[in-house]
Amino acid sequence: MLQFRQQAAPTPTTSTPSTSGVVYFTSTEVITIKGGVTNSYVTIAPQTIHIAIPTCLQTITPDKNGYLPPGTCNALWDYYPSFGAALVFAALFGILVSVHICQAVAYKKKFCWVIIMAASWETIAFTFRTLSTRHQQNANIYLVFQIFILLAPLWVNAFDYMVLGRLIYFFTPGRSLFSIPASTLAAGFVSLDFVSFVIQLVGGSWASPTASEAKQMQGIHIYMGGIGLQQFFIFIFVGLAMKFQREMTKNEKIRQLHGATSAKEWRSLLYALYATLGLITVRIMFRLIQFSSGGTSSNNPLVSSEACFYILEAVPMVLALLCFNIKHPGSVLVGPESELPGLMATVKARWRKK
Repeated sequence: MLQFRQQAAPTPTTSTPSTSGVVYFTSTEVITIKGGVTNSYVTIAPQTIHIAIPTCLQTITPDKNGYLPPGTCNALWDYYPSFGAALVFAALFGILVSVHICQAVAYKKKFCWVIIMAASWETIAFTFRTLSTRHQQNANIYLVFQIFILLAPLWVNAFDYMVLGRLIYFFTPGRSLFSIPASTLAAGFVSLDFVSFVIQLVGGSWASPTASEAKQMQGIHIYMGGIGLQQFFIFIFVGLAMKFQREMTKNEKIRQLHGATSAKEWRSLLYALYATLGLITVRIMFRLIQFSSGGTSSNNPLVSSEACFYILEAVPMVLALLCFNIKHPGSVLVGPESELPGLMATVKARWRKK
């Protein structure tokens, strides 16, 4: 039988990978094969292999703000972020926070703390984005911005659910829709929103800029699942809102409105709710398209364009918050009967009826 035996082998070394572009980082790792291999066909002696592999050894000097070209080691941004734009939007969201606080106090609506949280989280996000434009090597600042910007719209979603629940409770004679109490509908959708919140929080955290590429991709996929779920809930919710609108139109014709207010008032608030849901949908579509190819600037122009971020992420959220400034729920939901009872109070009331 023909046998091939290799009693000794020289130490092989792979050449450094060649590239036509700029090589930002390389190093050599030593791998030792212990014990070798011996059988009836081949004998390979123990040997050491030197392999040149990419590592995070930056050879480019960052500028005064810490900027590095996209794709290089420690580069957090896919473009040069604008300090001025981030500061302007941080100020805009800060103003919206102040206005919502004043309106909540003026109308005495405690549930408006939710929309205040939405505006506050957007303010925090853009404050940290502003800081990150001057400290582009600080991954912690970037991560805070990323988490708050990804999750802030969920607060607006929750507020939409709470507003429709109060509209149903205040205006419909049976204070229900599809025989489901208004408080149960509101609590149910807020709970679903919380589920989406948790999923997106996990995904956004895993997609940290300091995480490995594999974990970042897992985080992006989890986050996309979360916002996809959020959009699915929005579609169902819009169907409920349209059902409420039809019921209200029918009740107007037979003069059976429960709340003593004009049709113009409830319609304008409902249209504000539709507008915010539409704006959130625009933002969700932007994020889905952005992350559909892994969120890398090399194959997705939405990632490498700061203008797209502001037009499709920041502006829609400013307008969504502004909608409830222009038509505040407190201007329509007036009086003690406009307050939605808690879920436990609703359960107790139904139990007494039985």
